[in-house]
Amino acid sequence: MSEFVTGVTFGGTVWTPSYVTDINQKTCIGCGRCFKVCPRDVFDLVEKDEVLSAEDFGDDYGDFEDDDDNSMVMSLKNAADCIGCEACSKVCPKDCFTHVHKAAA
Repeated sequence: MSEFVTGVTFGGTVWTPSYVTDINQKTCIGCGRCFKVCPRDVFDLVEKDEVLSAEDFGDDYGDFEDDDDNSMVMSLKNAADCIGCEACSKVCPKDCFTHVHKAAA
């Protein structure tokens, strides 16, 4: 028996899902690619100032305090709904995601 939860593809190949556990919101640019590719209801775009302090706003899009429009970042809305496909990480241009394997019961 495997020490981690495993799945089987349609072709019979065994694979180990890797579930999202964290998003680095300091590096997230709020592009929404992960949101669009996720087949489940795992993510939500939120205003950056709701989850980060002003000193954490060190991005390429200008200073936080000078922006009239607030930047958005991704957040985990329902991590328990993740199926471990890692599609979010594959499309993320900033490598913001942390994934882990789930131990078998």
